[in-house]
Amino acid sequence: MEDSPRLQRWIEQPPRAVLFDFGGTLDAPGVPWKERVLRLYRDEGVDVTAERFDPLFYRADDGLVGTVPVTLSLEDTVRRLVDGIDAALGTPDAGPRVAKRFLDDSVATIERHTPLLAALGRHCRLGIVSNFYGNLATVCAEVGLAALFDVIVDSARVGVTKPDARIFRHALDALGVAPAATVFVGDSLPRDMGGARALGMPHVWVIEPSAPAASACCPHDPVIRSLEELQGLLP
Repeated sequence: MEDSPRLQRWIEQPPRAVLFDFGGTLDAPGVPWKERVLRLYRDEGVDVTAERFDPLFYRADDGLVGTVPVTLSLEDTVRRLVDGIDAALGTPDAGPRVAKRFLDDSVATIERHTPLLAALGRHCRLGIVSNFYGNLATVCAEVGLAALFDVIVDSARVGVTKPDARIFRHALDALGVAPAATVFVGDSLPRDMGGARALGMPHVWVIEPSAPAASACCPHDPVIRSLEELQGLLP
């Protein structure tokens, strides 16, 4: 990969652990759920501005936090989220297609990332730290990720959200590693990069492949457009 030598130069030695965000990082190429859902609605012919859509998404998203069964599947999670948005938009015909396309894209992306994660896991410990609804462990088991990760931290289960340092500490303590020996990988500049930076944890920002060039929040921290570029972290 083009960026692998740069990643190898960035760290003095391979990390003992790598922590990942889930939504927008493991299940999508640097695109958060809100933006993905908005694009899918527009693809279905729904004429909605970001200014109108964003508060509707957040209302539906917030309504799921801590209220869903811990056993809820990814499919049903997405359907509940989209149902809430549909109710506000008045677009019941578009919703099922949006939910299916979102789910199909997520599963395909996770499957594409699985070989890399398995390779990383042979050299260091892996974890997920995500602002989620309370059912992330079930979702990860369903899509085949659970066996690859040593710890899965769901904000709704631990009662604190990124960028609060305590959610990152929860994962670090479970793994028994220090922030300086860990790399955090995520797509959100304020939540993922900001939280990791506050702990002194090296961090890698994942942005969409088609996005304009972007600068990292800290000098010399890598910005990547594909998780495959993390192969540069392997010894």
